[in-house]
Amino acid sequence: MENTHNDALKFSYSNIFFSYYFNNERICRNMIKDHMLVFVYSGELLLLEEKNTIKIHKGECVFLKKDNRVNMIKQPNGKEKFSGIFMVFNRNFLREFYQSLDKNKIPQNIEKLKQSVIKLPKSSAITSLFQSMIPYFDSEEKPMEKLMKLKLLEGVYSLLQIDEHFYTCLFDFTAIWKIDIMEFLENNYMYDLSIDEIAHFTGRSLSTFKRDFKKISDLSPQKWLIERRLKTAYDLLKNENKKVSEVYLEVGFKNFSHFSTAFKRQYGFPPSK
Repeated sequence: MENTHNDALKFSYSNIFFSYYFNNERICRNMIKDHMLVFVYSGELLLLEEKNTIKIHKGECVFLKKDNRVNMIKQPNGKEKFSGIFMVFNRNFLREFYQSLDKNKIPQNIEKLKQSVIKLPKSSAITSLFQSMIPYFDSEEKPMEKLMKLKLLEGVYSLLQIDEHFYTCLFDFTAIWKIDIMEFLENNYMYDLSIDEIAHFTGRSLSTFKRDFKKISDLSPQKWLIERRLKTAYDLLKNENKKVSEVYLEVGFKNFSHFSTAFKRQYGFPPSK
């Protein structure tokens, strides 16, 4: 069990996450690295993608396609706090699943899914799958890894049963083409991404990413990200009169103390001034 915040708890079992949020809304700026299936057990989940907003209510489920950027707002509904179950289908798991399929029974000439956020229709298979996992919210006993893998398998089968277009989505193992590093960073510096994840999203191995980054900046990737976030924070504080408590989260810092120290080191005075 991981206590991620004073009013938030997260349990993680073999790529299945059980999340609680006890107070107010929680905004997460996420790059979705792997396909994800999300079930809202209580409260509400808002998904913001560019200009579109999709609301997922209690008892509903949504599929999030990999390699996309989505803002999540996990919020209560009345007195009912948010809690949800997140299933992550990583590349290796899906490769193994694909190898077990009878290729002759896989639908042919299916178009790829264009949407990256897909609210799923009501399905008895999906509902029963997530209902079977609800007891783990309150259990202190860790479930067996084999059992959690079976739940992941059941999740994939449920998606394939709902819509055959998921075949082309889940089993697309094409490598990402290299994309411009600086363009990606300028669009995504505010997100909580590791250097490994940034390398992945720009279509590179970690070593190739570091080598390519040296060609375009004298700074390390970590230093570049900090300075870029601080520059935006400075502009927001000076020109838009935003509160420091709002700005540090908006530009991608998770810790206020870290932000304040870095800001003062960069500009010679604290952000409050």
